[in-house]
Amino acid sequence: MKEKITVFRKFIASLKMPRWARWAFRGVLAIFLFMIVAYVSLAWYINSHRDEVLASVTEKLNEDITGSLEIEGMETTFLGGFPGVSLRLEQVVLKDSLSGRHGKTLLNAGSLDISVNALALMRGTIEIKKITIRDASVQLYTDASGYSNSSVFKKGKSSGGGGGSFPELRGLDLEDVAFTIDNQKKGKLYSFSVRKLKGSLNDTPVGWKAGVSLNALVNSMAFNTQRGSFVKGKEVAGDFDITFNEETGVLVFDKNRLDIGDEKFYIGASIKTASPDADFAINIENKSILWKDAGNLLSPNITGKLEMFDMKRPIAVKCDIIGGFNVEGDPLIRVNAEVKDNVLHTPGGIVEKCSFFGVFTNEYRKGGGYTDANSAIKLFNFRGEYAGMLISMNRVFILDLEKPVAVGDFSSTFEMQKLRSVVDDDLLKFSKGTANVKLGFRADIVDFRLSKPYVKGLVEVRDADVSYVPRKLDFRGVSVALNFTSEDLFISKIVLKTGKSIVNMEGSIKNFLNLYYTDPEKIVITWDVYSPRLNLGEFAGFLGSRKKHAPVKNRKGNMTEDLDILFEKSNVDMKLRVDELYYNRFHASDARADILLTDEGVHIKNAGLRHGGGSIVVNGYLAQSGKTNRYNLDAVISNVDISKFFYAFHNFGMETLSSNNLRGYFSSKAKISGSITDAGGIVPKSMNGNLSFVVNKGRLLDFEPLRNIGKFAFPYRNMENIEFYNLGGRFDVKGEKVSIHPMKISSSAINMDVEGVYSFGKGTEIYVDVPLRNPKRDEGITDKAELAKRRNRGIVLHLKAVDDKDGKVKVKLGGKKD
Repeated sequence: MKEKITVFRKFIASLKMPRWARWAFRGVLAIFLFMIVAYVSLAWYINSHRDEVLASVTEKLNEDITGSLEIEGMETTFLGGFPGVSLRLEQVVLKDSLSGRHGKTLLNAGSLDISVNALALMRGTIEIKKITIRDASVQLYTDASGYSNSSVFKKGKSSGGGGGSFPELRGLDLEDVAFTIDNQKKGKLYSFSVRKLKGSLNDTPVGWKAGVSLNALVNSMAFNTQRGSFVKGKEVAGDFDITFNEETGVLVFDKNRLDIGDEKFYIGASIKTASPDADFAINIENKSILWKDAGNLLSPNITGKLEMFDMKRPIAVKCDIIGGFNVEGDPLIRVNAEVKDNVLHTPGGIVEKCSFFGVFTNEYRKGGGYTDANSAIKLFNFRGEYAGMLISMNRVFILDLEKPVAVGDFSSTFEMQKLRSVVDDDLLKFSKGTANVKLGFRADIVDFRLSKPYVKGLVEVRDADVSYVPRKLDFRGVSVALNFTSEDLFISKIVLKTGKSIVNMEGSIKNFLNLYYTDPEKIVITWDVYSPRLNLGEFAGFLGSRKKHAPVKNRKGNMTEDLDILFEKSNVDMKLRVDELYYNRFHASDARADILLTDEGVHIKNAGLRHGGGSIVVNGYLAQSGKTNRYNLDAVISNVDISKFFYAFHNFGMETLSSNNLRGYFSSKAKISGSITDAGGIVPKSMNGNLSFVVNKGRLLDFEPLRNIGKFAFPYRNMENIEFYNLGGRFDVKGEKVSIHPMKISSSAINMDVEGVYSFGKGTEIYVDVPLRNPKRDEGITDKAELAKRRNRGIVLHLKAVDDKDGKVKVKLGGKKD
């Protein structure tokens, strides 16, 4: 041994160090040797006094515990806690006094390593510098009555540095620890699988500060178990810089990066540990995250609401969560999202080039609670392109997420042709024009779609060409203003132009916004219509039934089906004024009418017009059922030129008698029903009804049946130009046959008594009694009784007009069959 020391001294001397350096080296060496001797001595002491040391450690850990702490065994691991002494406690179990009732164990650790102060241990005291817990479960449990197993810790002691249970503690590590906070009374559940946590702790003048590195799995972070968990099933990893102020009791987490799943967040927080509710505020920020990924980090009740939307590209998101760990119910949640030039998917369609600032909050009304009913999604300065149309909304709020309601404003200016992407061409076809829309709206949201909207504002259309395909109606140069009030719709400044017609219209729909979605068949559109020139033939599409639109399902943003139902079910109440009215050969002026259009047909009330120098008043109904449509007509005709009247109505289907044969002024009352085609033509042989007539200043010109009679019966009378006096009669119409009530005809050439049946086809059988006495002989007699006596003096010729084989009417001798 003496030789080895001599060799060591020679080695030191060979280094040629200065004298002071050799002494310093010797001092360090002496200290090192002392520490080795001390550690060996300490090891000997612990091994020889294992029970006493374990008892001291257990006593130290039990200083602030009211429950039971069980430690199965202890081992010494010196290097693990160097320069202190590390003790490994095996199978550590900590329970509160009522664990047998609620069945929860506060701590169950496979191993718990504590690093103690070696010098203090030599003095017989325990100073714990670091605790490492492995393969453990920690359950902080509060039952429905408010009792918590955390009561195992004595009150009035602070944790961490600066005095408390372990004032010397400078480190805490967790490895494979299941950590759970279950508050049954407040309905909260926080559960984490901590794979690794390393924490260091240092004192500050006002408290302490700590650095923590965490890697864990979030099993539950439910501020309200009925709502579900935030970031459920996500991996979290990152570092925390934590400070604690003992005077204020505030625990602050500086904003650091924390990876949650595949997303990188920056998170900061503060917790008021001194408050009974343990108030907290958490701030979360991510500058680039997909909308769905952000929504999936929130609780299911919020995620379900946000899923009505989606974004194609990442967005910037900030989230504040403010509440109390011991407060029942949800915390305050605010989510801000900044969207720039993105693609927004909504239940109503896709918005391109979309930008807005969005906010979610579960406290829309201050003091109203943090509930779905008080939650809102708010969008500000919304800009985008929908179906090729630029749209703008300064604000849009979706309120009350239990029964969602959307409120906001909407404005857009676009070319009418772009409506083809939202309205099918087989309903409305737009070929030109512009539209300007400025509306405020409020609407329920049912199954993520707008329902029962209430809008207020103006829609203006200028110089548009549009075709209403189901009625085959084409309009040119349409200009219209739609003014929406809180409930009603007022339509003004509308101008419709077709090939031969110009129509100016103003209208309104009472209670429109309520009935549109609930009872469209109850909608009544009231129109005041003026036209300087109207050709009814261009509106013949209204005569037939409406062509059905074939709906296309599952087309987002397409409004065709809703509009089709509106057009099909709604009713139109129209007050019509027309200066010049045309329909085929019919021409009238100063037309007035009240017209009601329903899904079943057309009602005409108090229709009056000027025609042929007289007037016509009509009431009627047209049932729209297809290619052939039934009509009912009540007409009063006063002093109308009979020639023009017969010409306008194509001689009412008669082949023998035409407008060329008639002169005079015609008055009539008619009650007729029949059928008309969807092209506007009268269906032959379809008329039924009755009419009466009076002809003033009547003349019959070149009427072939009478000329034939005159050839052999009255060769010296003027049968080509016959004047009639007080001509009148009654007819019953049934199909192709007209029953002529007994009628006395007095004229300049011949008097006749006529009755029988005239047929538009076959079956004409008219009986004519013709007194041969020349009416010219009685021109000077004014007494009606005397004229009646003279009428049948002399020979009376009995004739019969019937069809021949060629279908022409032939006159034969013969009287009534009876």
